[in-house]
Amino acid sequence: MISQSPTRVRYRVIAVSMLMAFILYLDRICLSEIVKSDSFRGEIHLTKDQIGTILGSFFLTYALCQVPAGWASDRFGARTMLTLYIVFWSVFTGLTGLMSSFGGLLLMRLLCGAAEAGAYPACGAVIRRWVPVQGRGLASACVIVGGRTGGTLAPWLTTLLVVQFGHWRPALWIDGLVGLVIAALYWMTVRNRPQEHPAVNEAERAFIGEPPAEKPVTAPELGGMLAGFLRSRTLWLASLYLLLVNLGWAFLITWLPSFLKDHHHVDDVLGSKMVSVVLGCGMIGQLAGGLGADLSLRFLGRRWGRVLPLALSGLIAGLGYLGCLSTTTAWEAVICLCIVSFSVDLGNPGLWAILQDVGGRSTGSALGWTNMWGNLGAFATAKLVPKLQLMTDNPEAGQRMIFYCCAGVLFLSGLLSLGLDATRPLSINTKEREAVG
Repeated sequence: MISQSPTRVRYRVIAVSMLMAFILYLDRICLSEIVKSDSFRGEIHLTKDQIGTILGSFFLTYALCQVPAGWASDRFGARTMLTLYIVFWSVFTGLTGLMSSFGGLLLMRLLCGAAEAGAYPACGAVIRRWVPVQGRGLASACVIVGGRTGGTLAPWLTTLLVVQFGHWRPALWIDGLVGLVIAALYWMTVRNRPQEHPAVNEAERAFIGEPPAEKPVTAPELGGMLAGFLRSRTLWLASLYLLLVNLGWAFLITWLPSFLKDHHHVDDVLGSKMVSVVLGCGMIGQLAGGLGADLSLRFLGRRWGRVLPLALSGLIAGLGYLGCLSTTTAWEAVICLCIVSFSVDLGNPGLWAILQDVGGRSTGSALGWTNMWGNLGAFATAKLVPKLQLMTDNPEAGQRMIFYCCAGVLFLSGLLSLGLDATRPLSINTKEREAVG
């Protein structure tokens, strides 16, 4: 019988994972603020289509590298690979501050997207091993809140640094240095499993539970793993769900700063605060979604308890975009977009929990697969927004078309989420079928 109190190393693991997610989103979003700054526009002359290509290029490589990066985390250990990922994207963020051409900026964003691709798949695998099933929704929410905090503060912090230094480049150099510090903290704090951490006592190991001994997916097994992904209805629906969600959500982290400046004539400082308010509502949504995911699991079971928050998320977020059609002032639009931000993030913890439930020893790869499709949606949004605006000579009509499209894809995501099934684990063996768990 265990008489000692459990240690709390798992909370340190979650805390440093939140730090990782913070710098992940800070480095992802900062360029959206930089490209509208006067110092950037005065030095580097780019068309809106070129800016859209640069902003969208991040999501392209971020999407395409999800599965290989997730597999590498499963194969070689999340601690090692995620530390390397943080180092790489921090270096590329800093190097972005040295670029002076469309080609250079495009290359750095492509590399940064590829480096960030493995972050959430690897982190999801860590949470699966460090948190018991009944707490994974909230633990996932905490990590994503770390990311949303970085995204929320990115507009304000980036604008502050640009104003303080009088130029856009130092902001990127500072972001890169902070990332290297967080990489070191992550390496020192995290282990792949609780059993490997010297500070974890027997009571905490018993509380977490003993995850099944799982052999990493080897290179020869990759074909079987991908075949299992292709056979899984749940994984396909999760991928399509996230693609549609990101199609609707990515406007907030790519074109919202420019929308406020160009359509409502908001200055850079006030605009950055408005964007921070919008993204800050996502943090509240993440926490509510994490609690809701665990609560609905307790009352409705794994099949329906996991999908209810996702369905509500798509419905409410779509209504938020439709509300934007009736706004006349910047703050009215911000209120509606706050509803979108809150509601989209309401569903994220539930989706993570579903993938952790079904992923098994390929959890990182499964998260990567789903995130790949989701970020193809974000890539498409960054490119489609300026094209939709050019479809009409009236800028207001073009913006209304954007809001209609965003609302429509979010409504559809909520409907599709009802088909997800967290009771059907994945199989990476091509000779096996999914078994009901």
